[in-house]
Amino acid sequence: MCPLFPLDHLTTRPLDRSVTIVGAGLAGCEAAFQCAKRGVAVELWEQRPGVSTEAHRTADFAELVCSNSLKSLEPTNAHGLLKAELELLGSELLRIARENAIPGGKALVIDRAAFGRAVTERITRLPGVTIRREQAIAIPDSGTTIVATGPLTAGAFADSLVGFLTGSQSLTPAPRPLLAFHDAISPIVSRDSLVPNRYFAANRYIPGDDYLNCPLTESEYDAFYQALLSADLYTGHESGSDCSPLPAHHSLLPTPCFEGCMPIEDIAQRGKKSLLFGPMKPVGLIDPQTGKQPFAVVQLRRENREGTMYNLVGFQTRMRQPEQRRVLGLVPALASAEFLRYGSVHRNTFINAPLCLKSTLQMQKRDTLFIAGQLSGVEGYVESIATGLLAGVNAARLATGQPLLVLPETTMLGGLLRYITSPTKNFQPMNANFGLLPPPKAKRHERPRVYSERALASLRELLKPSDPRPPTPNP
Repeated sequence: MCPLFPLDHLTTRPLDRSVTIVGAGLAGCEAAFQCAKRGVAVELWEQRPGVSTEAHRTADFAELVCSNSLKSLEPTNAHGLLKAELELLGSELLRIARENAIPGGKALVIDRAAFGRAVTERITRLPGVTIRREQAIAIPDSGTTIVATGPLTAGAFADSLVGFLTGSQSLTPAPRPLLAFHDAISPIVSRDSLVPNRYFAANRYIPGDDYLNCPLTESEYDAFYQALLSADLYTGHESGSDCSPLPAHHSLLPTPCFEGCMPIEDIAQRGKKSLLFGPMKPVGLIDPQTGKQPFAVVQLRRENREGTMYNLVGFQTRMRQPEQRRVLGLVPALASAEFLRYGSVHRNTFINAPLCLKSTLQMQKRDTLFIAGQLSGVEGYVESIATGLLAGVNAARLATGQPLLVLPETTMLGGLLRYITSPTKNFQPMNANFGLLPPPKAKRHERPRVYSERALASLRELLKPSDPRPPTPNP
């Protein structure tokens, strides 16, 4: 079993080593938990609520700004395997996510508001953690530091990061050390505003009624598709609450949005049937009113325990708000939908990790500086938590004079770190997938199981002698 100790066994001895963490998102919060449980003092900086962003809506830590799904729980799925690894490594955010889970089929879907409140409350109560609700304007010159400012890193702190990465060079070297793309999020609608009898509850492929499905006939789909093609869009380069412009020292990637978060209007441009093989695919669903598979479907995923809020699955969009009401209103079930949150597009900033990052998440130019979360070049919630965990573990080890943890490349997190730190042209963010791992000698249909078993076995072996428990707390 993994020898990492639970958070319940926090040491109460005086804390003589410290780590500064900038950013209280998923990565920063996981890093704070990991440092605290190892008896290392933490100074956690978070700019909200004093300074917010174009994507955040609350002052809570670890706010989920896009989907509320942490994806598959099955260990034979790449995202499920990453969660299994995080459980072995003692992830506190994953534990809190499970405590705030809501029905979502085979996925870990959480009540985002309850999750954010729970994380904020627990970190606030951690011994040895000092919270500074103010904006950091520069990377600390000394001391062990974790930068986890996320994809919306901007302003003076972004300038400080660029200055650190480039040194005395010009801000426009080639290749640039700080990059960005644009990301989109889906709308959320009120359950009560859905048109009765125009949707049905069902899971895709498996029994259950966790999702609401809004069917369209072929003619209804045609009308929706044509309206989508002509919709008025945010371009991704204009200012305003719905779209953040890129600072001059950023370099926009060739594609305006990350492939995994492609707006529906951009998918539609690939052809009339593209949506039918993507977010509007009807496969695995039977409409009980007709007894047949619909021509197309918009699937809604629960946002909270009460089931009063639903997210449009895969419907990331950069349509302007009036256009979202007009175009999405052509889906019969959404004809009178109340939008609790409109879809929007925002900037995602990340470092050119292969140029400057080690697999321990230390910067090549400074061993006491770690980068975690999406800023490091990973993409996704669980991936951000995972890099925050490793950065927290390694920062605590560095602060206490212990050897740093290097994960095997056969693990999902190890494979992800190998990808973001390996030399490559046109570096782009990556999320968990089996293509990151060395292929096993197994038949194709057996590979997911072999990947999972091999990864977890190698991780258990690595953790056997590591991270001894802290001293027993004084009575």
